[in-house]
Amino acid sequence: MTQQAPLRARRAFLIASTLAAAATLSSCASILGPREVDIPLHKLQASLDRRFPMDNRLLELFDVRLSRPQLAVLPGDRVALTVDASVAQSFLRNPLAGSLGFSGRLYVDQARSGVYLAEPRLERFAISGIDESVSRQLSRAANVVLERAILDIPVYSFRMDELRYAGVQYTPTRIATTADGLRVSLEPLQQR
Repeated sequence: MTQQAPLRARRAFLIASTLAAAATLSSCASILGPREVDIPLHKLQASLDRRFPMDNRLLELFDVRLSRPQLAVLPGDRVALTVDASVAQSFLRNPLAGSLGFSGRLYVDQARSGVYLAEPRLERFAISGIDESVSRQLSRAANVVLERAILDIPVYSFRMDELRYAGVQYTPTRIATTADGLRVSLEPLQQR
């Protein structure tokens, strides 16, 4: 019996040590806390480049191709996006060409682990070879394209390894623009 007492004490110590280690590991997320990650403009641009060209149909009459996106960071957590536009229709011999410029506010979509554009606002609509009245109509239709297509395009999608640090899973929560890109706040996911 005297040999069992040290054995029980050793088992109790091992169990207590294991529980303490598990508690420490499970609280790692709270120990590490939130962090911030900077995403430079060139990474944002590369992310957008992979998603273009984009084809859309306007008013069931015009085929619009958007290509060559150019992203710029604006103050107030906004970005500007300029794209080349080509408008084709069966009654047009040659497609019309021009560009669209719009801006929007950025937000983090936690469910899709990405940064998306909200509240798009058409800033410039320039298509050569059309008169002003047609340009106004197409401009209104371009707003529909913005709301339908551009809002579903992530400006940036996080890879799973970007949301993991020291064994802790993070989720993006806030975003702010910087002079040369974005700063994303990451919070550790709470283990349940």
